Amino acid sequence: MGRYYCGDIEGKFLFSIQSSDSADRFGVIGQPPSTLIYSFGTEDLENVENELRKIIKKFGAKFFKIRKFYLKNFNCEQLNKEIKHEDLSEFADLKLGFQIRRCLILNNYCEFEAEL
Repeated sequence: MGRYYCGDIEGKFLFSIQSSDSADRFGVIGQPPSTLIYSFGTEDLENVENELRKIIKKFGAKFFKIRKFYLKNFNCEQLNKEIKHEDLSEFADLKLGFQIRRCLILNNYCEFEAEL
């Protein structure tokens, strides 16, 4: 069980950590009703890259600790002890942002639907 996004990019939202509208922060607002539809074009690349820089800057020195934690399997108990919920949510959004950026660079557009 979980919420997914699919289209030009695909993945799964981090359960109870990442919102379905996470891609909104990269400059395009998802269009409801039952799913959020995103359509990024080359004109959005600058917004995506600016938001990625903001997230990375916010992490500072703890970026690599969070990345290591995110890449391994973890449970809620570990989450509460080692990494703040907000940091993990930001890292999940960072991953999504890099997917959008890569898709834009390769295809000049990026379209996907996010389950609500």
